[in-house]
Amino acid sequence: MYQNEKTISEKEIYKGRVVHLTCDEVELENGYKTLREVIHHPGGVCIVALDEDENVYFVKQFRYPFKTALMEIPAGKLEYGEDHLECGKRELKEEIGATAEKMTYLGCIYPTVAYDTEIIHMYMAEGLDFGEQHLDEGEFLDVTKMPLEEAYKMVMENKFPDAKTTAAILKTYLIKKGM
Repeated sequence: MYQNEKTISEKEIYKGRVVHLTCDEVELENGYKTLREVIHHPGGVCIVALDEDENVYFVKQFRYPFKTALMEIPAGKLEYGEDHLECGKRELKEEIGATAEKMTYLGCIYPTVAYDTEIIHMYMAEGLDFGEQHLDEGEFLDVTKMPLEEAYKMVMENKFPDAKTTAAILKTYLIKKGM
């Protein structure tokens, strides 16, 4: 079983506003050389916002790659060097207009391990206080809420294709059920 690949060279193919792409030549443990295409991403944060009645807040927004609107939990991209807790607080305020008394770290996920460096940090926000949304320019979304129990059922029925939403809802549900 191979446990390591040595990078021989790295060539930048594209540098964009959010991601950049490299094509790396690597040497495997058996001496074989091959190419690895890697999308470099600064990472992100997602938040399960729970009110006192255990309703979860969702945002519905158009996702261009899939040409459809998807319902997701609030989330956003980390700025380079930004603390993920601070990013989570910022995104919660921007997307649903809320601040939280308590932010519980749920862990992180690597959503696309084969070719992408993105890491998403997950939080559960409680003790919500609502104000105004502060959406980014060019950001359009609708906010809705549903009971955690219903959100869990929707996850189990594969109604949320978004991986971060699925993972964070499952973790939150298990915590709230004392598991």
